[in-house]
Amino acid sequence: MRNLRAVLVSGLSGSGKTTAIKALEDMGFYCVDNLPIVLFPKFVELCSQSAGEITKAALVVDIRGKEFLEGSRQIIQQLREEGYLIEILFLESSDEILVNRYRETRRQHPLAIGRSVLEGIQSEREGLRIMRDMADNVIDTSEFNVHELQDAIRKYFSNESRLRKMTITLLSFGYSYGIPHEADLLVDVRFLPNPYFIEELKQLTGEDLQVSEYVLKWDETREFLRRLQELVEFLIPLYKKEGKTYLTIAIGCTGGRHRSIVVANSMEAYLRKNVKGGDFILRTTHRDIGKG
Repeated sequence: MRNLRAVLVSGLSGSGKTTAIKALEDMGFYCVDNLPIVLFPKFVELCSQSAGEITKAALVVDIRGKEFLEGSRQIIQQLREEGYLIEILFLESSDEILVNRYRETRRQHPLAIGRSVLEGIQSEREGLRIMRDMADNVIDTSEFNVHELQDAIRKYFSNESRLRKMTITLLSFGYSYGIPHEADLLVDVRFLPNPYFIEELKQLTGEDLQVSEYVLKWDETREFLRRLQELVEFLIPLYKKEGKTYLTIAIGCTGGRHRSIVVANSMEAYLRKNVKGGDFILRTTHRDIGKG
């Protein structure tokens, strides 16, 4: 293994790449913003020939170099075969958050010339899909401020991060508001009995005990949970073996306020209790709990 740690930072415009690269620079990384990925091998080669002066380097690759992205998989694979430690960090946020950020800063989205910001974001998301698929870590910055993102970057790329714990996110959502782009596993629970049609439960959420008890009292719910728990417990070590460091399990119901939340919370409780080893980080997010 060569004595160079190279980080490739990519992601959606407005998701925090500038903040991330500044945090890496503060950690001693030699950083370059927006170099076409076809020049990444030369960049890595020059850094490795610096007589030990550069042992950590970071490069931002974004949609402005989209004509070069198609061959990025082969470029990364070749560098790794040559013994370089290449890590890919991908930053993203929800469409709603990104639109708000552009509205607040009054910046122009690079792909929104002659069309709406939302159309530009959706086009960019599709154009960067190859980078996201290759990423070692995907960070959703929707709920982060600048300081929280800097802290997350520092923690991940500190020396302790070489343990590379896998982060498992249980994400509840409503199909009415769209399927989460970050989902690795998609679970549809719309077949379960719906508390929305119970008058006294309609205005509550899956975080309320009454709703949780209602959803969990049915035989089909308990049997479904048992099978889902077995599947996820089976998959976790296989994903770790494959090298995956970020796993998002998206659980959806119609509105994202009742059944999906109950199932996500139940899965979190099960995994914390039954999946041993302490070699993963577990977090639960309820994307649409405040909607509807």
